[in-house]
Amino acid sequence: MSRCRPPALRSTALLATALSLLGFATLSAPVLAAEAPADVVYSTESAKASKSLMLDVVHAGTRLVAVGDRGHILYSDDQGKTWTQAKVPSRQLLTAVYFVDDKHGWAVGHDAQILASEDGGLTWTKQFEDLKRESPLLDVWFKDVNSGLAVGAYGALLETTDGGKNWEDVSDRLDNEDQFHLNAIASVKDAGLFIVGESGSMFRSADWGQTWEKLEGPYEGSLFGVIGTAQPQTLLAYGLRGNLYRSTDFGSTWEQVELKAARGPLEFGLSGATLLEDGSIVIVGNGGSVVSSSDNGETFSVFNRPDRISLSSVTAAGNGNLILSGQGGVRVTSPNGAELGK
Repeated sequence: MSRCRPPALRSTALLATALSLLGFATLSAPVLAAEAPADVVYSTESAKASKSLMLDVVHAGTRLVAVGDRGHILYSDDQGKTWTQAKVPSRQLLTAVYFVDDKHGWAVGHDAQILASEDGGLTWTKQFEDLKRESPLLDVWFKDVNSGLAVGAYGALLETTDGGKNWEDVSDRLDNEDQFHLNAIASVKDAGLFIVGESGSMFRSADWGQTWEKLEGPYEGSLFGVIGTAQPQTLLAYGLRGNLYRSTDFGSTWEQVELKAARGPLEFGLSGATLLEDGSIVIVGNGGSVVSSSDNGETFSVFNRPDRISLSSVTAAGNGNLILSGQGGVRVTSPNGAELGK
C-alpha cells in the first residue's frame, strides 16, 4: 500500500491501540527462516493473563487455546472455566492462532513473528521473525502439518511447505500494487482460499495459494475477516461499521446482509467469526456485538453485550456455550453471547 497513507486495518475494528500500525516501514526482501536469537526472552508469567487483551481463541482438539498481548498464550481443558499460561518465547502482541489438528498449531504477531506448537499449545517455539519489517502478521492458515500461509501488513504473504522450518515471502503472487494490508485468510468449502484486507481488497485462490485472482469487491472500506460457511462456495466477509457481505459463488458476486440491532442498524466493526459444528455462524466485534446465523449467513440475530466490551474472536466452548476473546481477556458466555445465568 502507499507508504504515506494512514493505515486502516483489522486493528480499527478490534482495538485500535493494540494493533496500531503507525510508523511501519516497507517490507524487506523475501526471506527464509530467521535466525534464532542467542538469548530467548519468554512472555512474563501473570496470574491476570486470562483477563488481559486476547485477540484470538481456537480449538486444538477439545482443548481451547487463546493468544494475545505480551506474547501470552493460554490453554484450557475444562471448556474455558480455567486457563493455564503456556511458556512462550515472545513478548510481542500475538494476533492470530490456527491449529490443523489437536497437536500442531501456529501463532502469528508483531515483528512478523511465527510461533509453533507440536503438543496442543502446551509449549511453543519461535519459527520465524523479521524485525526489519516493523509490522505484524495478522492471520495464519494451514492446509496440513506441512503447508501453510500467513498474511499481514503491507501485503505480506508468507508460505511454508515444511511445517514452518522455512518461510518464504510470496507476496508477489498477489496483484496488490498498493500493498494493502491483508487482514484475514480462510478456506471456503469446495472452492479454495480467500483473503480480505484494507480498502475492501479481496483475493481468491482455487489451488490453495499457488496462484491468486484479484476481485472487485462490494465494499471500499476495510474488511477485517472472512469465513466459509457449511455450504459449498459460500462465504462471508465483514468489516467496518457492521458491514457484512455474503457470496455463494466464491466471491464472484455479493449481497449485503443487514444487521439490525435493538436501536437500528448495527454500526460496530466486526472482527472475528466461527463456524459451529451444527453449521451455525457467530461473528463478534466492537461494542460487545455478537451476531448469530442458523441459515448459512442469510440472516442474523444481533445481541450487544451490556458491558459493550470490544470483542475480537469467538469459538464454541464445547457445551453449547461460547468463548469470547478481546478486551478483558477470555470469557464463557451463553450461546447468544450473554453472561451465563442471564
